[in-house]
Amino acid sequence: MLRIVFIGLMVFSQVLFATTRTPEFINVKADPAVDDLCHKVGKKLSSVSTKECLAIGFATPRFYSVDGLPIVEKHFRAAHEGAPKILFIGGIHGDEYSSVSVTFKWLSTLLKHHSGAFDWHFLPLANPDGLLQKRSSRVNANEVDLNRNFEPADGFPEPLKHWQERAKKRARYYPGKAPLSEPETQMIRQLIDEYEPTVIISVHAPHGIVDFDGDSLKPPSKLGPLYLRQLGTYPGSLGNYAWFVKRIPVMTIELPHAGIMPTNADISRMWTDLVRWVRKKTDSEKHYADSSISSDDKAAE
Repeated sequence: MLRIVFIGLMVFSQVLFATTRTPEFINVKADPAVDDLCHKVGKKLSSVSTKECLAIGFATPRFYSVDGLPIVEKHFRAAHEGAPKILFIGGIHGDEYSSVSVTFKWLSTLLKHHSGAFDWHFLPLANPDGLLQKRSSRVNANEVDLNRNFEPADGFPEPLKHWQERAKKRARYYPGKAPLSEPETQMIRQLIDEYEPTVIISVHAPHGIVDFDGDSLKPPSKLGPLYLRQLGTYPGSLGNYAWFVKRIPVMTIELPHAGIMPTNADISRMWTDLVRWVRKKTDSEKHYADSSISSDDKAAE
C-alpha cells in the first residue's frame, strides 16, 4: 500500500514539475546577427530571456528590417507530405509586447514537443525596429504601419487614400506611400508565395478576441479565454491581402493586453485549442485520422 502511495506521489510531482517549471535553455551558437538580436530582445522583454531566444536555433537571416535588424525565422517541418502548413507571425506592431512574448513561448513548446503532424513556419518578430527602439512603436523605422502596407484587394480603396479620408491621418496607422513599400511587408509577401501556407496566424494585442478572415475554413469559436469576434478587414492589412488577394485564411489572435502577459494556463489553453482547430479544420484529418490527441496538443496540457 505504501509503495502504491509513493509511486502515485512521484507521478503527481513529475506532472506538476513538468507543467510549472521554467525550461532550462542550453547555449546555442547563433549567427552573429541573430545573437545580437536575441541579446536585444532579452534586454527589452522581461518575459523572453536571451538564452530562450538563442535556444530556438533560428536560421541564418535572409530578411532584414529598414534599420538592418534580422527578421528571424524558424521552420518545423512536417513528417508527411500534404500536412497543413501554418505561417505564424508575431510582432508586426512593435509596441504589442505580449504578441512577441507569447509567440516565443509557443515556439519553445514546439521546440520540445513538435510531433511532425503539421508544418510550422514562425516569424516571431516581424517588426524588430518598432520593438527595439528606445520607446517601442506600432510602426517600423520608416514610421509605416506594416499592417496597412500590403496590397489591397479589388474593390477596396487604396490604403493611403483610406488613411487620408477615413482614418483621420493618424500617424500610428500611416500605410506608407505605396503598398509593399517596406522591406518587412515585402518579406512577408515573398514568404507567402514561397511557403504557400494553408492558414496564416498573426498575433496582436490588446482587443482580447479571435478575429478571422476567410470562408474556406470555419473559424474557432474560442481559443482559451478568447472568443470569436470578427471585426472586418482594412485595406492594406494582412487579413485583407492574404484572404481577398491570395485566398489564404487568416486567424488574428488579439491578446487582452499589449504589455501584460496572459497567465501560463491561458497560454497553454490557447495553444491547445489552436492546434486542435488546425487538426480538425484542415485536410490533415483525411490523412492522419486518429482519435488520440497529437503530441503538439499534449505539449500544452
